[in-house]
Amino acid sequence: MKNRTLWFFFALVLLAVPAAAQIDDQTRQLSHDIFKQLIEINTSDSVGNVTTASEAMYQRFRDAGFPESDLYIGGPNDRKKNLVVRYHGSGAHKPVLLIGHLDVVEARRADWTTDPFQFVEKDGYFYGRGTQDMKDGDAVMVSTLLRFKKEGYVPDRDIILALTADEEGGTSNGVDWLIKNKRDLIEAEFVLNHDGGGVLMEHGKPVMMEVDASEKLYADFQLTATNPGGHSSLPVPDNAIYHLANGLLRISQYEFPFELNDITRAYYERMSKVATGQRAADMKAILKNPPDKTAIARLSEDPIDHSTMRTTCVATRLNAGHANNALPQMAQANVNCRIFPGHTPEQIRQELGKIIADPKVSITYVGAAGGNPNRVGYTPPPLRPDVFQPIDKITAEMWPGIPVVPSMSTGASDGIYTNAAGLPTYCVSGEAIDRDDIRAHGKDERIKQESFYRAVDFYYRYLKLVTSE
Repeated sequence: MKNRTLWFFFALVLLAVPAAAQIDDQTRQLSHDIFKQLIEINTSDSVGNVTTASEAMYQRFRDAGFPESDLYIGGPNDRKKNLVVRYHGSGAHKPVLLIGHLDVVEARRADWTTDPFQFVEKDGYFYGRGTQDMKDGDAVMVSTLLRFKKEGYVPDRDIILALTADEEGGTSNGVDWLIKNKRDLIEAEFVLNHDGGGVLMEHGKPVMMEVDASEKLYADFQLTATNPGGHSSLPVPDNAIYHLANGLLRISQYEFPFELNDITRAYYERMSKVATGQRAADMKAILKNPPDKTAIARLSEDPIDHSTMRTTCVATRLNAGHANNALPQMAQANVNCRIFPGHTPEQIRQELGKIIADPKVSITYVGAAGGNPNRVGYTPPPLRPDVFQPIDKITAEMWPGIPVVPSMSTGASDGIYTNAAGLPTYCVSGEAIDRDDIRAHGKDERIKQESFYRAVDFYYRYLKLVTSE
């Protein structure tokens, strides 16, 4: 009896522990080398070159036996060329398009502990700009197709991979350019975007597999205060910096209204069954009509929940004054907003004006993915069984017991272009990141080595299920 009890106890423990990555040494080395190569190519907008990264991956596909006719490199200028790869299948179904951006956010060496454009391996992590966003995903997708090619795998549909420019900024977004100029190369039944989703961890424990089926709108606004200026020895209350600073303070103290849509409501309904204690109770309470305001406030203390439940706006850059001994003639700030679906950038611009309530501060819309100040976020695509059932299966095998949850990305991705073009898009990834270690766009960006290799394993298995009868 004791032996049976002991066996049962260990069985429960094993079920709670994620399975180790099931990849051989050759695959591990291949994915590592591709990841390292991409990280060490600077693809930032200011001084980097996306074309260099595209050409490096092009050569890997050529070396693996992909014919030139199945590879395309092109874009609007010499620094922003995109790579499109076609892996042929049986043609039983329309193609699936995989997308990932090669560009990265700016990174200053002085801010980092390590060189952001060197692939540093230490303490069980890979460090470098793009290790979370999203050269990890690019390496995963490239290595997956190279493995398929080596095995001679024949999928039931063509698999198209597009590695692109300027998702993070710049003026040459690769997905938008391909849709407008080379639509035939990327025409597909649906899109798998590696720039989102994945396993959310809490203190090293897997909590859920997220699949982003919706996302917020990105919008930048420039706040400007002007003044005649003068000599700093004769200060006056009417100061451009003070006007701007007071306006930014009001924004920092303002909470946009609580909102849910079909995707975020489903997210909290599912998560309330997995969470425990006060958190579970709060999730159930915000789903009531009317929602519980105290529960909203408690959940809002978490940055992810806070952003999931509303539009957010935050100051990200400042520029003011022209001399240390002169009163400022101008002060400017960039305010970045992530807009809950259903609202336009213009509506948020007007709301910012009400929040600031100072005629001395002008507010100008300066850009967003999609470019149109009257654009509304896209309607979430249907939750396709051929996308979600394979995720359910592989997740149950690799992270037993965690739910697969459709979610809304609090950021923005190239899915805004593909969805708008009639290509239903889902963010799918097998990377597990702890909610306290989300470093995308930040200092000392990193990913756990084992998390990366498990993502390689997940995607290979997942894409095979998606592309087989």
